[in-house]
Amino acid sequence: MTFTSPADVRERLAAVDYLADDAIATTVYLAAALGKPLLVEGPAGVGKTELAKAVAAITDARLVRLQCYEGLDEPRALYEWNYKKQLLRIQAAGDQSWSATHDDIFTEEFLLERPLLAAIRRTDPTVLLIDETDKADVEVEGLLLEVLSDFQVTIPELGTITAARRPFVLLTSNATRELSEALKRRCLYLHLDYPSPERERDIVRARVPGIDEALAGRLAQVVAALRELELKKAPSIAETIDWAHTLLALGLDRLDGDAIAATLGVVLKHRSDQDRALKEVVHGDAAAR
Repeated sequence: MTFTSPADVRERLAAVDYLADDAIATTVYLAAALGKPLLVEGPAGVGKTELAKAVAAITDARLVRLQCYEGLDEPRALYEWNYKKQLLRIQAAGDQSWSATHDDIFTEEFLLERPLLAAIRRTDPTVLLIDETDKADVEVEGLLLEVLSDFQVTIPELGTITAARRPFVLLTSNATRELSEALKRRCLYLHLDYPSPERERDIVRARVPGIDEALAGRLAQVVAALRELELKKAPSIAETIDWAHTLLALGLDRLDGDAIAATLGVVLKHRSDQDRALKEVVHGDAAAR
């Protein structure tokens, strides 16, 4: 996986409607050039996962995703054995010696690949997305350190499997907890925040064909105002795009107070957030006018 320059990254990402700034383009370029994992941190909904999908799209790579969550363990992340199939094989072995049966059941036929092993074993271009790393238990970081240091996995029954072709690795974090310094040292780091209204307007226009520039600009301004409030969940970029599609589906060419009130559920999913938005953004905007 190679890029000729940060400008090349930016241009190719734009071709799949991911509008990257200089920091994003440069960091992606360096991660590919240096063969280093890329840790992308920031609030939910700023395009971290979408960046991995976009990199996979522009490099014709397969996206392999490990979704992290509390309770994720090594068998679910790396590999495990198909115990039911092994048990059937043992039962079918009859009087065969245990040593012979053991050699039969710990083979590729009974191995269940999970995302980390699958990404390492692939010989075609691969983007490994380790999503929401901060949601996994601290113990999982030790596993990631081992895998990302040497890009190899040791399976006692089969030996050591080393990546023939290193995947492009992108880890995301919503910063709900601090990741270990050891993990961070192995990665390049990129912080993503919500885009400026101007950049979000351009994102909306790229992702929602047919939307008027003035309406996209007004929409981006309203979303930026919503994010300034103390909400339980600020609108994501994806929800801004959904809101734009909603306005087009309703045939609305203006985002006035009535339109906001009627469609606010597209971007705000908590009643308290909607009440605050109606009070401070919609009514406040009407009073200002």
